[in-house]
Amino acid sequence: MPESEMIESEAQRLYQRYGPMILRRCRLLLRDEEMAKDAMQEVFVKLLKRPELLNARFPSALLYRIATNHCLSVLRAQRHRQTAGGDNLLNNIAAYDESEKRAVFAAILEKLFKKEEPSTREIAVMLFIDNMTLKEVACETGLSVSGVRRRIRDFRARVRIRGEMYHET
Repeated sequence: MPESEMIESEAQRLYQRYGPMILRRCRLLLRDEEMAKDAMQEVFVKLLKRPELLNARFPSALLYRIATNHCLSVLRAQRHRQTAGGDNLLNNIAAYDESEKRAVFAAILEKLFKKEEPSTREIAVMLFIDNMTLKEVACETGLSVSGVRRRIRDFRARVRIRGEMYHET
């Protein structure tokens, strides 16, 4: 039997034996049936790409670890996409030129910044409207770069929470 057929045969054996266990792990981590099925398939694709792993002494532990790592990567990517989406609101507001829309966005910004420190508003304006770098903002405000980064990160988190509250109602 050619080596490629032996590899496929061993991978198929592992899939049949450990597939349900891997699917349960993916379901637990991802909490989405379709994503879990895709992730389980990807675990075995990764195994096929690295045939030396087929001879692992404890294949269940290896597959479990691959599944966990893959699912965590999926969750990180998903979280990154959601974070990037939240920034679009601020960037879109900064990009509008039309006076009527600008007035609407000004009202939205007023609500967003109502409970914020005035310095947070200044930092956001410098970053999102004036397109200044973190270093430039830090110099202007007297904060460290990490302080500016933390302030904006916390502000974005509060904006996301407020946005989620508005979407629920």
